[in-house]
Amino acid sequence: MDMRPLGRSGLQVSPLCFGGNVFGWTVDEATSFRLLDAWVDAGFNFVDTADVYSRWAPGHTGGESETIIGKWLRQSGKRKRVVLATKVGKPMGERKVGLSPEYIREAVDASLRRLKVDYIDLYQAHDDDASVPLEDTLGAFGELIKVGKVRAIGASNYSAPRLAQALAVSRREGLPRYECLQPLYNLYDRAVYEAELEPLCEREDVGVISFYALASGFLTGKYRSAADAAKSPRGSGVTEKYLNPRGLRILDALDKAAKQYGCTPGQIAIAWQVARPSITAPIASATSMGQLNELMAAAQLKLDAGTLAALDAASEETKAA
Repeated sequence: MDMRPLGRSGLQVSPLCFGGNVFGWTVDEATSFRLLDAWVDAGFNFVDTADVYSRWAPGHTGGESETIIGKWLRQSGKRKRVVLATKVGKPMGERKVGLSPEYIREAVDASLRRLKVDYIDLYQAHDDDASVPLEDTLGAFGELIKVGKVRAIGASNYSAPRLAQALAVSRREGLPRYECLQPLYNLYDRAVYEAELEPLCEREDVGVISFYALASGFLTGKYRSAADAAKSPRGSGVTEKYLNPRGLRILDALDKAAKQYGCTPGQIAIAWQVARPSITAPIASATSMGQLNELMAAAQLKLDAGTLAALDAASEETKAA
């Protein structure tokens, strides 16, 4: 498999990243182990999680995903075959939130314990925290790199001005820099990333691992009407945002490409991102072996220039859309 450099970190990652938000939430431990084994055995190496996954679920406190990944790493012995990414900063309880140096030091140790590892390959700020000087946050991350707890750092949900500011602080202060950005990006949600973040990341050689690669399932084609939405708990929110003339144009283009390549619309949507030069690896989740096999095949799918152009044209944002 062709691995890709993650910014200037020295880390080499597969062209698709397994999103670990499902582990311990919509996927039980045994299934999680099977999915992770299949992922790594197929040659993929990139897994992304966060300390907060899946705190939103009833009865959960956060750390469920990291705990399952940790048990799998311990049982499988595959630590050296995985580039392991996690995050800090989302609320994890009283006074457990943000990017203060004190909390970063506390949170990384908790993540290391749950993951049952002695280092994290990519440690990411889950959200920007404007209440803490960037010098302090980056300095704390730098300490973690110095002592070997973290290999590289990244930022999630940062605006272009704040990411540019953080990179400038790293240069000026001689601190480690964010080697990776995790933004929302997919065939529908293109404008903010392409206009503001993409030029910055390309100019600064920052890796990009995008989330919501399938637009909460819309790009798989399973939500084409209000009736479809009614079948799923999150369906109404998906159709409210995406089910409009532009969304339907995108689905039509995905359907045509899927027919041409003999695959699914979701696979085409993933392959479109994999082909975009600025994207290091889209993040996608699977809850079954069938879904995982689809994702893995999508990462290897090479779309021709005509197909890419048709998808670009269908998803172009106009005033009428």
